[in-house]
Amino acid sequence: MLADDRLQRRLNREFRGRDKPTNVLSFEGAPEALGDVVLALETIAAEAETQGKALPDHFAHLVVHGVLHLMGYDHERPGQARRMERLEIEILARLGVADPYRLPARAPVRPKSRS
Repeated sequence: MLADDRLQRRLNREFRGRDKPTNVLSFEGAPEALGDVVLALETIAAEAETQGKALPDHFAHLVVHGVLHLMGYDHERPGQARRMERLEIEILARLGVADPYRLPARAPVRPKSRS
């Protein structure tokens, strides 16, 4: 599901006790369904721009991230985080998306001239 930051903030506050928007939330489903992934498009777009990533690539990463949560993966401890990140990198590579944990080289920001 796509959400705006306002809805994502409300869901994050209601279900996680965190009063702020977040990029992705995962909700476990009934036994016959994996669950739901809710993505905050505004937050994801801002993150992609800040990190110098293509929006479709960042979006794909967060879909994969959310689905892995539904499959029982987590990143609360360092070992869990490394395992989950390796899976994300592997899955995204199969989709043609570069490693999301390697930030692209950015051109240096030049100061504006004062002429």
